[in-house]
Amino acid sequence: MTGCPTPLGRPEQGSGTGTAFHLLSTLELASLPTAIPCARLHAVNILHEWGLGDLADDTELLVSELTTNALTASVSLESQPPITLRLLADHDRLVIEAWDRSPFDLDPLETGDESESGRGLLIVEALSNRWGSSRTRYNSKVVWAELAY
Repeated sequence: MTGCPTPLGRPEQGSGTGTAFHLLSTLELASLPTAIPCARLHAVNILHEWGLGDLADDTELLVSELTTNALTASVSLESQPPITLRLLADHDRLVIEAWDRSPFDLDPLETGDESESGRGLLIVEALSNRWGSSRTRYNSKVVWAELAY
């Protein structure tokens, strides 16, 4: 995992980004199986609106992996709190954030050749320029990936 910039603020609070990012989209999703395809569709549509359609394929895969991890963390909790997808862009980078309300830290799995899951963070690392995670409170964390353009 690479170094993490300071978390960009809680997704519940306006932009929380200062002036560095000029584009922001936040989408809260219920902890349901349909959350992941909704997050992917939202991200691709937003990128096209922002004129960043060239990043859509990699972004769609990154959103899928990051939100799947957030959803897995949320559904393991009795209350099954929602997850949040946040996209931020400035003049040369896109940051994709997946927020969850789990008190448990990110735990990358060791995968064997026969494993059918557990490679999500390897995909995130391969596709992004940088990525990381931060605990923002006891029961809140964000996992992010950055794409430069």
